[in-house]
Amino acid sequence: MAATLVTLLGIAQDGGVPQAGCTKSCCMNEFGGPTRTRYPVALGITAPEGSRHLLEASHELSSQLILWSSSDGQPLDQVDSLWLTHAHLGHIDGLGQFGREAWGPKGISLHASKSMIELISNNSLLNPLFSNGHLNPSEYISGEGVELTESVKITPIKVPHRDELTDTHAFLIQGSQKRLLFLPDHDSWEETLNFHSAEDPLSWFRSLFVDVVLLDGTFWSGDELGGNARKIGHPPVEETLELLGRRKPDDPRIVFFHFNHSNPLHVEASAETAKVRAMGWEVARQPMTFTLE
Repeated sequence: MAATLVTLLGIAQDGGVPQAGCTKSCCMNEFGGPTRTRYPVALGITAPEGSRHLLEASHELSSQLILWSSSDGQPLDQVDSLWLTHAHLGHIDGLGQFGREAWGPKGISLHASKSMIELISNNSLLNPLFSNGHLNPSEYISGEGVELTESVKITPIKVPHRDELTDTHAFLIQGSQKRLLFLPDHDSWEETLNFHSAEDPLSWFRSLFVDVVLLDGTFWSGDELGGNARKIGHPPVEETLELLGRRKPDDPRIVFFHFNHSNPLHVEASAETAKVRAMGWEVARQPMTFTLE
C-alpha cells in the first residue's frame, strides 16, 4: 500500500511573512521588497487512495493549493475535507474563498468543534458557506478518531489556548504505520501538561505514540515584540528546548513551526536555528513532506 503523504503548506504564524505593516528587516529588505515569503500554517494530507484533506484555511489558500498540488501531483481544486483547529484569524481567514464570490466548491466536509460550527453558523458573512452547500459541517469530539479512509485517521486533541471564540485542538494524524501530531497553538507547557496529566512534553508525546510532532514555535523568546510575546500565550522555543533536552534515539522527530514574523528561526543562518539543530530537533521550512507509511 502506498504511504500517506503529509505536506506542510505554511510555517508562519497567522499574519505570514512579510506581515502587513512591518517595515523591519525581518519582513522587508533594504530595497523595499520582502526579505522572505512564508505562508501561515496549513497542512495537506494526501491519502493512498487519492483523497485530499486540508488542515486550516488561511488567507494564502490559493498559493497553498498550488504548493500542495506541486507536492502530491493531484489537481489543485481537489479538497475532500477541511479541518479547523480554532477560530484565531490566521487559521480561518481563508474561509471566504470557499464561497460563491470566489472558488465556490460544493460539498466539502468541514470538520470542526461544536463551538467552531456554531460560530460559523451564527455569522452572517460565513453562514452562506453552509446554507449554500459549499461546506458540510461535521462536528468532531476531542479524543474520538475520525476515519477518513481505511488507512488515514484524524483524532482531535483539546489543548489550552486563548479560547475567546472557540476551543482549540491539536490533530493526531495516523497513517497505516506512523503518527504525526499537528500542534500549532497552545498557551503554556504548564497548562497543557496539567490538562493531559503528563510530566513533560516527551512523555506526553510518547503516550500518543507519535513519530513526528509539528510543534508550536511561535516565539523564540518572551522578549520578542518589545517583551509582549509572553503575554500572547505560546511557550517560547528556548523554554521548550530546556524541557526537551538533546534528542535521544527513541525520541520522536520534533519540527518547530508557526513562527511569528519576529522569530529568528525564519533565518537559515541564525544562531537560534543552529541551536535547535545542534540539539537534534528540526526547524520547519515550506514545503516539507512527511510520509506516514
